[in-house]
Amino acid sequence: MNAPLVLIDILTEQGVVGRSYLFSYLDEVSPLLQRAIRAMAATLAGTSAEPLELRRRAGKQFNLLGAGGIIGLCLSGLDIACWDILAKAANLPLARLLGGSIDPTPAYNSNGLGMASPEEAAEEALELLDGGFQAVKVRLGHGSAERDLAVVRAIKKAIPENTLLMSDFNHCLRRAEAVRRARLLDDEGLYWIEEPTAYDDYPGSAEVARSVTTPVQLGENFTSLREMKAAIDQQACDFVMPDLERIGGVSGWMHAAGLAEAAAMPMSSHLFPELSSHLLPATPTRHWLEYVDWAAPILAEPLIVKDGLATPPDRIGNGLCWDEHALKHYAAP
Repeated sequence: MNAPLVLIDILTEQGVVGRSYLFSYLDEVSPLLQRAIRAMAATLAGTSAEPLELRRRAGKQFNLLGAGGIIGLCLSGLDIACWDILAKAANLPLARLLGGSIDPTPAYNSNGLGMASPEEAAEEALELLDGGFQAVKVRLGHGSAERDLAVVRAIKKAIPENTLLMSDFNHCLRRAEAVRRARLLDDEGLYWIEEPTAYDDYPGSAEVARSVTTPVQLGENFTSLREMKAAIDQQACDFVMPDLERIGGVSGWMHAAGLAEAAAMPMSSHLFPELSSHLLPATPTRHWLEYVDWAAPILAEPLIVKDGLATPPDRIGNGLCWDEHALKHYAAP
């Protein structure tokens, strides 16, 4: 898989480097992110590495463009790097700085199981369990509901009985079809049904949630606490999984964690497993860590998942350290 990443280093006058990365989804978007980050850096040079003050200053500079989209992603990247600086200055792992501990979080393997045939999906699911994983996620939304059902049944038949299977529709279904397919899958033992309707169709997702006993998962597209609160208030989901770069970086994540705690709602991560391994131990309703290895090739010390558990590294900061040789190899021309 091609996973375009934009790496961010913030260097302080004291020589401390704060690191983060953004997933730009498309190669064409990466240059836009880079230009916006450089523009923000020019404004922020010489200021203190205080995440909330950074967001206020940069947000003020770009407020006419809005706080979402490219600007929001860049602000999140800078926020993550600033929290790395604060943790290093405090000589603590980020998890401990946030009030958590160096505890493991259950992780599911999300590195595959795209739109495949039932036979291919069953074989790949077994491969994804290598290394001790006890949960995997399959992408659904095939041309027919019957095809989705066949894929799920093939995987469930192939994997051990105690293995959990999450499902993700990637908000590809219209409301009526989402309800129909969710009902068809409701007795198949899925751990959750993720993003069954359009990402902002909270009434539609709530209709799905009311129609089935399988929990509904939402959240990767939340770009503000208001959106997350709207989904919770409308009972659009049973679980939430904010995306670190969309929800506002570490600062936004911690605010979201408080909202999830107030709603007594389990909260999982979306992508960014290296950073999520620090954030989830500081999340009162922590649930599952989504594991992908997309950044592993350019990390000197990739996150290790053992027996299905992801534990944050017990070293200062957020644990990100670039493999300089790999950066030269993978750098965009």
